[in-house]
Amino acid sequence: MRDPARLQAAIEILDEAIAAAGSNGAAADTLAQRYFASRRYAGSKDRAAVRELLFQAIRFSADRPPSGRALMLALAEGPRPDLLPLFDGSPHAPALPEVGEPRGKPGLFPEWLRPQLQRRFGAALDREAQALIARAPLDLRVNALKADPAEVAAELGGKPISSLPLGLRLEEPLPLERHPLMQSGAIEVQDAGSQFVAAAARAMPGETVVDLCAGAGGKTLALPADMRGEGRLVASDTDRGRLQAMRPRLERAGLQNFVEPRLLNPGREAEALADLAGAADLVLVDAPCSGTGTWRRNPELRWRLTPQSLERLLVVQARLMALGASLLKPGGRLVYAVCSVLPAEGEDQARQACERLGLKLAGQQAYSPAGDGTDGFFVASLGGSC
Repeated sequence: MRDPARLQAAIEILDEAIAAAGSNGAAADTLAQRYFASRRYAGSKDRAAVRELLFQAIRFSADRPPSGRALMLALAEGPRPDLLPLFDGSPHAPALPEVGEPRGKPGLFPEWLRPQLQRRFGAALDREAQALIARAPLDLRVNALKADPAEVAAELGGKPISSLPLGLRLEEPLPLERHPLMQSGAIEVQDAGSQFVAAAARAMPGETVVDLCAGAGGKTLALPADMRGEGRLVASDTDRGRLQAMRPRLERAGLQNFVEPRLLNPGREAEALADLAGAADLVLVDAPCSGTGTWRRNPELRWRLTPQSLERLLVVQARLMALGASLLKPGGRLVYAVCSVLPAEGEDQARQACERLGLKLAGQQAYSPAGDGTDGFFVASLGGSC
């Protein structure tokens, strides 16, 4: 593919991503994979170049643009002037720019989120906002049941992550999907922020632990190392597909006989967890959230979040914390976490949960890309009585 054709391909994928953002459709990365699956003539260099253009454009604008062409024109007239000559109207290339046609707008975050972000970051807002859309490193968690972190670091060239004995960071991405260490379950891709959340849970041997919103099991897989294979670990979720995706990961990690996946019916979760009511030492509520802390991995999430969708998420988070609290035995603890940098989803929710549920706040911590080198996270430990 010539450079103008690569640019046109990026514009076409952008159009799909913009539409998907408005209808809660597939992510941009998935759309790019589908695009090239039907265009076998595109080689690996073509795909890499188009993806680079695609995500540079997405990072450039915090608000959903009118079209892929409008966004790419704004990028070309801003930080990428080398792209402007590629709008030359030749075969398979973008048409020549027209006077007055729409342009996308540059931005780091949607302006309606400024008050929340200012509360969290204060004077560091600009620095943190830049870090939130920068490229993320590749973080790994070593499975202590199968490998030694030092040996994995030597093989992959990773560096230890401070305060995470099983964490490694690769500054340059590696194709790990078929790597023997991945296939054997010796490593998992997991951001340092997620690893800090699992560490904050302080799961202990012999405990009954419930991962209430387990998803595909990222944090579930980290808990058994602290439990040392002793106790009970129930991983529940309302998403059948994500729970099914967990099973091969459990098998690779050698945890298929230790972790109990459990499918819940939305709105009727308590029924499926009735046997655990008042029985859990630890409940981890890694709640559905805005994902604002993961913008550097999923920058198009800025196009999807609205004030209305945030309000709905706040209701869900509060309900899940109440459900989690109902599972605790006397003296048990609830760990609440969100991959968000919004206080409304973090410290506000933790404080309100204490007021509603009669719990006390034992500790809380916020993580951020610029401050901690992680995705944005909030984690709080609640337990006992106020």
